[in-house]
Amino acid sequence: MTTALRTLMRAGLTCLLLSPLAQSDTLQPPPILWHPGDKPTDENILTLDCPAIEQSAHTVGKLQLSVCSNGALGSSLYTNQIDAFTGEWWPPLSYPKDRPNWWVRGITLSIGAIVGSDTMVSMTGGAYAFYETWPDQESYYGLIPQTVYAESKWYDEDAISEQDLYCVWSDTFDVDKWVCPFDVTCNHKPIGIKVRQRSMAWSWDYADDFVLVHYEIENISDQQITKAYFGLNPSPLVLDLMNPASSLGDDLTGFYASHTGSAECGFVDTLNIAYWMDNDGDALGPEWSQECVRNVVGVRFLQVPAGADRTNYNWWSMFLNWPVNYEFGPRRAHTEEDPFVEFDSGILGSPRTDRDRYYILSHPEIDYDQMYTAVDHTQEGWMPPPNPAYAIALANGYGISASLSIGPFDIAPGHVQEVTVAVVGGENVHVKPDDRLLFDPAFPDQYYESLDFSSLAENSLWASWIYDNPGFDTDGDGDSGSYRVCCADTIFTDTGGPYIMCDTFWYKGDGIPDFRGVSPPPAPELRIEPKVGSLTLRFNGLKPETTVNQFFQEIRFEGYRVYIGRDDRQGSMSLYTSYDRDDYMKFVFNIWRYEVEERVYTREELQQLYGDPHGIEDFDPLYFNEDNPFTPANTDSIFYFATVGYNQSAFGVDTPIRKSYPNQPYPSTLNPDDADPDELTEDGYFKYFEYELVIDDLLPTVPYYISVTAFDRGSTILGLASSESPISNNTQAAYPLASTEEVAANDLKVYVYPNPYRGDVDYQAQGFENRYGLLAPDRMHRIHFANLPPVCTIYIYSLDGDLVRKLEHHYPGGGPEAMHEEWNMITRNTQLVESGLYYWVVESEEGTQMGKLVIIK
Repeated sequence: MTTALRTLMRAGLTCLLLSPLAQSDTLQPPPILWHPGDKPTDENILTLDCPAIEQSAHTVGKLQLSVCSNGALGSSLYTNQIDAFTGEWWPPLSYPKDRPNWWVRGITLSIGAIVGSDTMVSMTGGAYAFYETWPDQESYYGLIPQTVYAESKWYDEDAISEQDLYCVWSDTFDVDKWVCPFDVTCNHKPIGIKVRQRSMAWSWDYADDFVLVHYEIENISDQQITKAYFGLNPSPLVLDLMNPASSLGDDLTGFYASHTGSAECGFVDTLNIAYWMDNDGDALGPEWSQECVRNVVGVRFLQVPAGADRTNYNWWSMFLNWPVNYEFGPRRAHTEEDPFVEFDSGILGSPRTDRDRYYILSHPEIDYDQMYTAVDHTQEGWMPPPNPAYAIALANGYGISASLSIGPFDIAPGHVQEVTVAVVGGENVHVKPDDRLLFDPAFPDQYYESLDFSSLAENSLWASWIYDNPGFDTDGDGDSGSYRVCCADTIFTDTGGPYIMCDTFWYKGDGIPDFRGVSPPPAPELRIEPKVGSLTLRFNGLKPETTVNQFFQEIRFEGYRVYIGRDDRQGSMSLYTSYDRDDYMKFVFNIWRYEVEERVYTREELQQLYGDPHGIEDFDPLYFNEDNPFTPANTDSIFYFATVGYNQSAFGVDTPIRKSYPNQPYPSTLNPDDADPDELTEDGYFKYFEYELVIDDLLPTVPYYISVTAFDRGSTILGLASSESPISNNTQAAYPLASTEEVAANDLKVYVYPNPYRGDVDYQAQGFENRYGLLAPDRMHRIHFANLPPVCTIYIYSLDGDLVRKLEHHYPGGGPEAMHEEWNMITRNTQLVESGLYYWVVESEEGTQMGKLVIIK
């Protein structure tokens, strides 16, 4: 796609985003979307009437968050938007993502500061339709998707997570028709900042409930930015579109400062999360169902600039008619040291000017939770609540906005300050469907105590641990973070006492960002060799078996899993077989209980450690268990063993996977350029890491989708399940037909199936067509060509010699689909073909072949 066309497409999408029509259900995405690899380098995008705002979404985890290239999270216009790379419509935030639910209209970013004598606030959009920030040329005026997976087309060495979205934006655009498209009264004064933003998401079980967003805020002006504050402004909207009990304006927000753990020592973790949720979960009966919105979502800061030691939380109602336009937000009572500041709008609710917005960002205040609005807090230093009817309505759940901010900090010209935030979800904050009956606006404590924030707290802690790994010295200065010691009660055992058993828990990192989790090994390189009725899988394990896990700083590869499906959707892929290393965990008795070691042992290592020294010729680790532990002579040690996984490790015996070169020694080097030629296959793969698997008894006329994943052993100590590379990373389609090499060697002729094609046959059920079930009836039909050369042209003619359709078949590198092509029975005039007799012609360098096909509709 040309730069000019891409520029026009960007402009077209942006005008949709800025148009009130963007909120219409009838609006459809444009028919063509640009390819994100085609990046404009010219300046003409800024001359358009409507500059570009791209939107995409993090979709790999359970929490799906949309991101806009101007810095807005959720949505810059508080509505569904079009994904710039897929054309799909995404809500601002869904949790869980497989439900048609909303959790927020949008999360606006606000950066306020004092520059010279001016107080300024720049916002990324939102309810007031301000667009004070715009994408920058540094990110090609849009979003850049990236991933750490080398086999993906989005791979980038700068990527941090499975799904990064990177953009650069600034607040220096001052064209009124861009900044204030719906409000000509807004008065934007640029602070002079450029922000490099990277949002990150993971699919792993312990990390799929949050998205991390890292900001590098640069002062690109020539003036000092002082007393700056960074704010996140969520506007909750919690409902499930398929739930008739869901309604607008019944949401609750609050501030969850800390959480007491459930472990025996009950340590308290500081969280400082601004949360929001539905007021009752929208139960449809006495039991919960999938349409209910039981979860909770929040935002918190993980990294703040030096000196930014103040966290503020505020909420307010907005745009309500009670019975006139009446707004409210909690405010501390004024004192001599902290006099009352009246908003320019004359209300206690929405801040509508830079002066008022900066006050919200910077004023030291943590508001009480919304459900406590009807409670009189004047004795605690707050202004009185609103009139009783309105106070009760707010306490029961109402439409509100909130602000979570940190500061103050300064930015000198040309300098950068960094901020990291987490958007976190927690499951099942609503425990019982009838707990809402406990709510009394005058006494909300009983209802609040029925809520369960433990999932939100746990996920929030994991977000902080991925941001900064506990117990890991990132910069090598000897500081590995902070730990806690938990000691059990004094105990006595058969060997004496009293004993005090203590465990050490690292809970905080060294303050240097890591952005690193327990990632799975990379997937192996997969090749598929087709034959009639079978597929031979060949995969190379160099990368998964030698890659060091960054979190543990060691290789943690455990095995492979092979999946097969009739389409490439993950739910359609079934486990075919697996290989699992023959290794074992060691449980050591420590005074009063068994404790597992983090290290695992192979059978050979156990033989050397415990078999040979004790005269045991064939040491069987599973002979020993908790009731029959191993007690080596002349030691006080007591321990036993358990398998890591299923230990399906005997090639060709308990797994059909085989070593392609079973007697090949471990290579002398892992660099193929330096390797001995005898260590490599003809196509450059290390023989030692080569595996093969033959899948027989397949239907040759339908495609199969194959994936080989790699998985690690998890961590018993950290409570982490085994992690596995995504199935989608190396999924390949293959037809169990003669390969192009076999076709050429045996001079096999092209044939067509089904022939005749009959309209009264359910070909979809047979797998010939519409495998996803998503195509319209006149677009679902398929006729297949087999035994094709890798590069050829297919012509289909009517009996009269008229060209019906021309198909280009282009697989110059061969592959498991190179011998096959399909025709959707649509003519070159985009019409469904009529019943009749047709001729087909295949032309290639090998010659020309002809045949007939019959269509009976």
